[in-house]
Amino acid sequence: MANKTIKVEGMTCGHCKSSVEGALNKLEGVNGAEVSLEDNQVSVDYQKDKVDDAAMVDAIEGQGYDVVK
Repeated sequence: MANKTIKVEGMTCGHCKSSVEGALNKLEGVNGAEVSLEDNQVSVDYQKDKVDDAAMVDAIEGQGYDVVK
């Protein structure tokens, strides 16, 4: 299992947190996602052989938030 921290702009509340975590947790290969509103980031535990960075970025951006690259 791997862990990745992704910087995300635009998350300000509990709904934002739930949206991003929910979108990531729906991806096959993601074992868990935890948003830190204070740090503007999400920590993702995932399986490298089942999900890639692009899929995670698409899931976040699909919720209306911007990934800082």
